Amino acid sequence: MSAIGDITHALPVLRTLQHHWPKTRITWVIGKNEHALVSEIDGVEFITFDKSLGFGAYRDIRSKLADHRFDVLLHMQLSLRASITSLLIKAKIKLGFDRARAKDMQWLFTNEKIFPRSTRQHVVDSFIEFPRRLGLEPVFKWDLPVSARAVENVKQMISGDKFLAINPCAVAKSRNWRNWTAEGYAEVADFAAEHHGMTVLLTGGPSSDERNMADAIAALCSHKPHNMVGKTTLPELVALLHLSHAVIAPDTGPAHIASALGTPVIGLYAATNPQRAGPYNYKELVVNKYPEALRKYYELEVNDAPWGKRIQNDECMALITAQDVTARLTRALEDYSA
Repeated sequence: MSAIGDITHALPVLRTLQHHWPKTRITWVIGKNEHALVSEIDGVEFITFDKSLGFGAYRDIRSKLADHRFDVLLHMQLSLRASITSLLIKAKIKLGFDRARAKDMQWLFTNEKIFPRSTRQHVVDSFIEFPRRLGLEPVFKWDLPVSARAVENVKQMISGDKFLAINPCAVAKSRNWRNWTAEGYAEVADFAAEHHGMTVLLTGGPSSDERNMADAIAALCSHKPHNMVGKTTLPELVALLHLSHAVIAPDTGPAHIASALGTPVIGLYAATNPQRAGPYNYKELVVNKYPEALRKYYELEVNDAPWGKRIQNDECMALITAQDVTARLTRALEDYSA
Protein backbone atom coordinates (compact mmCIF):
# COMPACT_ATOMS: atom_id res chain seq x y z
CA MET A 1 0.00 0.00 0.00
CA SER A 2 3.04 2.24 0.05
CA ALA A 3 4.39 4.73 -2.49
CA ILE A 4 5.56 3.88 -5.99
CA GLY A 5 9.21 3.45 -5.03
CA ASP A 6 8.43 0.80 -2.44
CA ILE A 7 6.14 -0.99 -4.89
CA THR A 8 9.13 -1.47 -7.20
CA HIS A 9 11.27 -2.54 -4.22
CA ALA A 10 8.74 -5.30 -3.50
CA LEU A 11 8.91 -6.85 -6.97
CA PRO A 12 11.86 -9.18 -6.21
CA VAL A 13 9.80 -10.60 -3.35
CA LEU A 14 6.97 -11.37 -5.74
CA ARG A 15 9.35 -12.87 -8.32
CA THR A 16 10.99 -15.02 -5.64
CA LEU A 17 7.61 -16.41 -4.57
CA GLN A 18 6.57 -17.05 -8.17
CA HIS A 19 9.86 -18.78 -8.97
CA HIS A 20 9.85 -21.18 -6.02
CA TRP A 21 6.09 -21.62 -5.57
CA PRO A 22 4.60 -21.37 -9.08
CA LYS A 23 1.28 -22.90 -8.01
CA THR A 24 0.76 -20.61 -5.03
CA ARG A 25 -2.09 -18.13 -5.28
CA ILE A 26 -0.87 -14.61 -4.52
CA THR A 27 -2.97 -11.61 -3.51
CA TRP A 28 -1.42 -8.14 -3.28
CA VAL A 29 -3.16 -5.45 -1.22
CA ILE A 30 -2.04 -2.25 -2.91
CA GLY A 31 -2.88 1.45 -3.07
CA LYS A 32 -5.38 2.38 -5.76
CA ASN A 33 -3.03 4.83 -7.49
CA GLU A 34 0.00 2.53 -7.25
CA HIS A 35 -1.97 -0.35 -8.76
CA ALA A 36 -1.59 1.19 -12.22
CA LEU A 37 2.15 0.51 -12.02
CA VAL A 38 1.81 -3.26 -11.71
CA SER A 39 -1.70 -4.02 -12.96
CA GLU A 40 -0.40 -6.01 -15.97
CA ILE A 41 1.55 -8.50 -13.86
CA ASP A 42 0.21 -11.99 -14.50
CA GLY A 43 -0.80 -14.45 -11.82
CA VAL A 44 -1.58 -11.95 -9.08
CA GLU A 45 -4.93 -10.90 -7.62
CA PHE A 46 -4.83 -7.21 -6.71
CA ILE A 47 -6.99 -5.81 -3.92
CA THR A 48 -6.91 -2.01 -4.06
CA PHE A 49 -6.92 0.25 -1.02
CA ASP A 50 -8.41 3.67 -1.80
CA LYS A 51 -6.93 6.15 0.68
CA SER A 52 -9.29 8.87 -0.56
CA LEU A 53 -12.18 7.04 1.16
CA GLY A 54 -10.76 7.75 4.62
CA PHE A 55 -12.06 5.25 7.18
CA GLY A 56 -14.35 3.93 4.46
CA ALA A 57 -11.28 2.37 2.87
CA TYR A 58 -11.10 -0.17 5.70
CA ARG A 59 -14.76 -1.12 5.25
CA ASP A 60 -14.07 -1.54 1.55
CA ILE A 61 -11.07 -3.79 2.20
CA ARG A 62 -13.01 -5.87 4.72
CA SER A 63 -15.73 -6.42 2.14
CA LYS A 64 -13.27 -7.35 -0.61
CA LEU A 65 -11.45 -9.83 1.63
CA ALA A 66 -14.49 -11.31 3.40
CA ASP A 67 -14.21 -14.66 1.60
CA HIS A 68 -10.40 -14.84 1.58
CA ARG A 69 -8.31 -17.11 3.82
CA PHE A 70 -4.54 -17.09 3.60
CA ASP A 71 -1.73 -19.29 4.86
CA VAL A 72 0.73 -16.39 5.05
CA LEU A 73 0.51 -12.60 5.13
CA LEU A 74 3.71 -10.72 4.37
CA HIS A 75 3.24 -7.50 6.33
CA MET A 76 5.96 -5.48 4.58
CA GLN A 77 4.93 -1.88 5.17
CA LEU A 78 5.86 -0.03 8.34
CA SER A 79 2.79 2.13 8.80
CA LEU A 80 -0.18 2.15 11.13
CA ARG A 81 -2.53 2.18 8.11
CA ALA A 82 -1.04 -1.10 6.87
CA SER A 83 -1.16 -2.62 10.36
CA ILE A 84 -4.84 -1.75 10.78
CA THR A 85 -5.50 -3.29 7.37
CA SER A 86 -3.68 -6.44 8.47
CA LEU A 87 -6.35 -6.94 11.16
CA LEU A 88 -8.87 -7.39 8.34
CA ILE A 89 -6.80 -10.11 6.65
CA LYS A 90 -7.38 -13.69 7.84
CA ALA A 91 -4.03 -15.47 7.79
CA LYS A 92 -2.47 -18.25 9.87
CA ILE A 93 0.94 -16.61 9.77
CA LYS A 94 1.37 -12.84 9.82
CA LEU A 95 5.02 -12.22 9.10
CA GLY A 96 6.49 -8.83 9.91
CA PHE A 97 9.81 -7.13 10.57
CA ASP A 98 12.03 -8.13 13.48
CA ARG A 99 11.59 -6.05 16.62
CA ALA A 100 14.55 -3.78 15.89
CA ARG A 101 12.99 -2.67 12.61
CA ALA A 102 9.27 -2.98 13.36
CA LYS A 103 8.50 0.73 13.63
CA ASP A 104 5.04 2.19 14.28
CA MET A 105 4.31 -0.72 16.65
CA GLN A 106 4.18 -3.24 13.81
CA TRP A 107 5.29 -6.05 16.16
CA LEU A 108 1.87 -5.90 17.83
CA PHE A 109 0.17 -6.94 14.58
CA THR A 110 2.32 -9.95 13.59
CA ASN A 111 2.89 -13.43 15.04
CA GLU A 112 6.14 -14.23 13.19
CA LYS A 113 9.18 -12.06 12.44
CA ILE A 114 11.86 -12.05 9.77
CA PHE A 115 15.36 -13.02 10.88
CA PRO A 116 17.07 -10.29 12.91
CA ARG A 117 19.89 -9.01 10.73
CA SER A 118 21.58 -5.68 10.26
CA THR A 119 19.18 -2.78 10.49
CA ARG A 120 21.37 -0.93 7.96
CA GLN A 121 20.07 -2.51 4.78
CA HIS A 122 18.75 -1.17 1.51
CA VAL A 123 14.96 -1.33 1.40
CA VAL A 124 15.12 -4.04 -1.29
CA ASP A 125 17.36 -6.18 0.90
CA SER A 126 15.10 -5.71 3.92
CA PHE A 127 12.07 -6.79 1.85
CA ILE A 128 13.85 -9.86 0.49
CA GLU A 129 14.24 -11.06 4.10
CA PHE A 130 10.54 -12.02 3.96
CA PRO A 131 10.82 -14.87 1.43
CA ARG A 132 14.19 -15.79 2.96
CA ARG A 133 12.37 -16.30 6.29
CA LEU A 134 10.13 -18.76 4.43
CA GLY A 135 13.20 -20.74 3.33
CA LEU A 136 13.34 -19.34 -0.22
CA GLU A 137 16.53 -18.31 -1.97
CA PRO A 138 16.11 -14.71 -3.23
CA VAL A 139 15.54 -14.08 -6.93
CA PHE A 140 16.62 -10.55 -7.82
CA LYS A 141 14.34 -10.00 -10.80
CA TRP A 142 11.91 -7.14 -11.32
CA ASP A 143 10.26 -7.80 -14.70
CA LEU A 144 8.16 -4.65 -14.45
CA PRO A 145 5.60 -4.79 -17.29
CA VAL A 146 5.57 -2.04 -19.90
CA SER A 147 2.21 -1.42 -21.55
CA ALA A 148 2.40 -1.67 -25.35
CA ARG A 149 -0.44 0.84 -25.64
CA ALA A 150 1.39 3.27 -23.36
CA VAL A 151 4.54 2.93 -25.49
CA GLU A 152 2.59 3.83 -28.60
CA ASN A 153 0.98 6.80 -26.84
CA VAL A 154 4.37 8.10 -25.72
CA LYS A 155 5.91 7.67 -29.17
CA GLN A 156 3.19 9.95 -30.54
CA MET A 157 4.14 12.65 -27.99
CA ILE A 158 7.92 12.72 -28.49
CA SER A 159 10.43 12.63 -31.31
CA GLY A 160 14.11 11.75 -31.35
CA ASP A 161 16.46 8.79 -31.28
CA LYS A 162 18.28 9.14 -27.96
CA PHE A 163 16.38 10.28 -24.89
CA LEU A 164 17.45 11.56 -21.49
CA ALA A 165 14.60 11.70 -18.99
CA ILE A 166 14.99 14.20 -16.15
CA ASN A 167 12.48 13.83 -13.32
CA PRO A 168 13.49 16.89 -11.31
CA CYS A 169 11.16 16.71 -8.31
CA ALA A 170 10.50 14.33 -5.49
CA VAL A 171 6.93 14.04 -4.20
CA ALA A 172 5.28 17.36 -3.39
CA LYS A 173 4.65 16.48 0.26
CA SER A 174 8.40 16.33 0.86
CA ARG A 175 8.66 20.04 0.14
CA ASN A 176 11.85 20.72 -1.78
CA TRP A 177 14.62 19.33 0.41
CA ARG A 178 15.14 16.33 -1.92
CA ASN A 179 15.08 18.46 -5.08
CA TRP A 180 18.15 19.71 -6.92
CA THR A 181 18.37 23.19 -8.50
CA ALA A 182 16.79 24.36 -11.75
CA GLU A 183 20.17 25.83 -12.74
CA GLY A 184 21.88 22.48 -12.27
CA TYR A 185 19.28 20.57 -14.26
CA ALA A 186 19.44 23.11 -17.09
CA GLU A 187 23.23 22.88 -17.33
CA VAL A 188 23.05 19.08 -17.48
CA ALA A 189 20.25 19.17 -20.06
CA ASP A 190 22.31 21.41 -22.36
CA PHE A 191 25.36 19.17 -21.85
CA ALA A 192 23.34 16.09 -22.84
CA ALA A 193 22.06 17.82 -25.98
CA GLU A 194 25.41 19.31 -27.04
CA HIS A 195 27.82 16.48 -26.15
CA HIS A 196 25.66 13.39 -26.55
CA GLY A 197 23.00 14.45 -29.04
CA MET A 198 20.21 13.60 -26.64
CA THR A 199 16.63 14.79 -26.64
CA VAL A 200 15.84 15.81 -23.05
CA LEU A 201 12.45 14.94 -21.60
CA LEU A 202 11.22 16.57 -18.39
CA THR A 203 8.92 14.24 -16.48
CA GLY A 204 6.80 14.46 -13.36
CA GLY A 205 3.32 14.78 -11.97
CA PRO A 206 0.75 17.54 -12.30
CA SER A 207 1.45 19.47 -9.08
CA SER A 208 2.14 23.19 -9.34
CA ASP A 209 5.60 22.74 -7.80
CA GLU A 210 6.58 20.24 -10.48
CA ARG A 211 5.18 22.38 -13.28
CA ASN A 212 6.97 25.46 -11.96
CA MET A 213 10.27 23.58 -11.71
CA ALA A 214 9.93 22.32 -15.29
CA ASP A 215 9.19 25.85 -16.52
CA ALA A 216 12.21 27.20 -14.65
CA ILE A 217 14.51 24.56 -16.15
CA ALA A 218 13.22 25.12 -19.68
CA ALA A 219 13.67 28.89 -19.36
CA LEU A 220 17.36 28.39 -18.52
CA CYS A 221 18.13 25.90 -21.29
CA SER A 222 19.74 26.83 -24.60
CA HIS A 223 18.44 23.56 -26.07
CA LYS A 224 14.79 23.45 -25.07
CA PRO A 225 13.73 20.17 -23.45
CA HIS A 226 10.44 18.46 -24.19
CA ASN A 227 8.21 19.19 -21.20
CA MET A 228 6.16 16.09 -20.30
CA VAL A 229 5.43 17.13 -16.71
CA GLY A 230 1.81 16.39 -15.85
CA LYS A 231 1.10 15.04 -19.33
CA THR A 232 1.48 11.29 -18.81
CA THR A 233 -0.40 8.61 -16.95
CA LEU A 234 1.61 6.32 -14.70
CA PRO A 235 1.78 3.57 -17.39
CA GLU A 236 2.91 6.21 -19.91
CA LEU A 237 5.60 7.41 -17.50
CA VAL A 238 6.82 3.82 -17.25
CA ALA A 239 6.89 3.62 -21.06
CA LEU A 240 8.80 6.90 -21.30
CA LEU A 241 11.41 5.72 -18.79
CA HIS A 242 11.64 2.44 -20.69
CA LEU A 243 12.33 4.26 -23.97
CA SER A 244 15.00 6.51 -22.42
CA HIS A 245 18.73 5.83 -22.61
CA ALA A 246 19.29 7.31 -19.14
CA VAL A 247 17.33 8.92 -16.31
CA ILE A 248 18.33 11.62 -13.85
CA ALA A 249 16.29 12.02 -10.67
CA PRO A 250 16.51 12.65 -6.92
CA ASP A 251 15.18 10.14 -4.37
CA THR A 252 11.75 9.61 -5.90
CA GLY A 253 9.56 6.89 -7.41
CA PRO A 254 10.53 7.33 -11.08
CA ALA A 255 14.19 6.70 -10.20
CA HIS A 256 13.24 3.31 -8.81
CA ILE A 257 10.90 2.57 -11.72
CA ALA A 258 13.76 3.21 -14.15
CA SER A 259 16.06 0.98 -12.11
CA ALA A 260 13.46 -1.79 -12.21
CA LEU A 261 13.20 -1.39 -16.00
CA GLY A 262 16.96 -1.64 -16.52
CA THR A 263 17.30 1.98 -17.63
CA PRO A 264 20.52 3.51 -16.20
CA VAL A 265 19.69 5.97 -13.41
CA ILE A 266 21.84 8.82 -12.15
CA GLY A 267 20.44 9.26 -8.66
CA LEU A 268 20.96 12.62 -6.94
CA TYR A 269 21.37 12.12 -3.20
CA ALA A 270 22.26 14.54 -0.43
CA ALA A 271 19.09 14.71 1.68
CA THR A 272 18.67 10.93 1.96
CA ASN A 273 21.02 7.96 2.20
CA PRO A 274 21.48 6.12 -1.12
CA GLN A 275 22.77 3.07 0.75
CA ARG A 276 19.24 2.69 2.05
CA ALA A 277 17.13 4.07 -0.79
CA GLY A 278 19.25 4.55 -3.89
CA PRO A 279 18.38 3.08 -7.33
CA TYR A 280 19.18 -0.54 -6.48
CA ASN A 281 20.53 -1.68 -9.83
CA TYR A 282 22.62 1.44 -10.49
CA LYS A 283 24.27 2.24 -7.17
CA GLU A 284 27.54 3.00 -8.96
CA LEU A 285 25.91 5.90 -10.86
CA VAL A 286 24.63 7.71 -7.77
CA VAL A 287 25.93 11.21 -7.04
CA ASN A 288 26.30 10.77 -3.29
CA LYS A 289 26.70 13.95 -1.24
CA TYR A 290 24.89 12.49 1.75
CA PRO A 291 28.06 11.96 3.85
CA GLU A 292 29.14 15.54 3.16
CA ALA A 293 25.69 16.87 4.07
CA LEU A 294 25.62 14.88 7.30
CA ARG A 295 28.95 16.35 8.33
CA LYS A 296 27.97 19.89 7.35
CA TYR A 297 24.54 20.08 8.93
CA TYR A 298 24.70 17.55 11.80
CA GLU A 299 28.42 16.93 12.39
CA LEU A 300 27.78 13.21 11.92
CA GLU A 301 29.39 10.42 9.94
CA VAL A 302 27.19 7.94 8.06
CA ASN A 303 28.08 5.08 10.42
CA ASP A 304 27.12 7.19 13.44
CA ALA A 305 23.83 8.57 12.10
CA PRO A 306 20.50 6.77 12.56
CA TRP A 307 19.83 4.59 9.52
CA GLY A 308 17.53 6.45 7.19
CA LYS A 309 18.15 9.84 8.77
CA ARG A 310 16.96 12.60 6.43
CA ILE A 311 18.49 16.03 6.05
CA GLN A 312 15.53 18.36 5.81
CA ASN A 313 17.48 21.39 4.71
CA ASP A 314 16.54 23.27 1.57
CA GLU A 315 20.19 23.94 0.74
CA CYS A 316 21.73 20.47 1.09
CA MET A 317 21.08 19.35 -2.51
CA ALA A 318 23.13 22.32 -3.76
CA LEU A 319 26.18 20.33 -2.65
CA ILE A 320 25.73 18.45 -5.93
CA THR A 321 27.43 20.14 -8.90
CA ALA A 322 26.53 19.93 -12.57
CA GLN A 323 29.98 18.43 -13.21
CA ASP A 324 29.17 15.61 -10.77
CA VAL A 325 26.07 14.78 -12.77
CA THR A 326 27.50 15.13 -16.28
CA ALA A 327 30.39 12.83 -15.34
CA ARG A 328 27.92 10.14 -14.21
CA LEU A 329 25.82 10.65 -17.34
CA THR A 330 28.83 10.14 -19.61
CA ARG A 331 29.79 7.05 -17.64
CA ALA A 332 26.24 5.67 -17.92
CA LEU A 333 26.16 6.15 -21.69
CA GLU A 334 29.58 4.55 -22.10
CA ASP A 335 29.08 1.62 -19.75
CA TYR A 336 25.48 0.79 -20.69
CA SER A 337 25.39 1.75 -24.36
CA ALA A 338 24.28 -1.76 -25.34
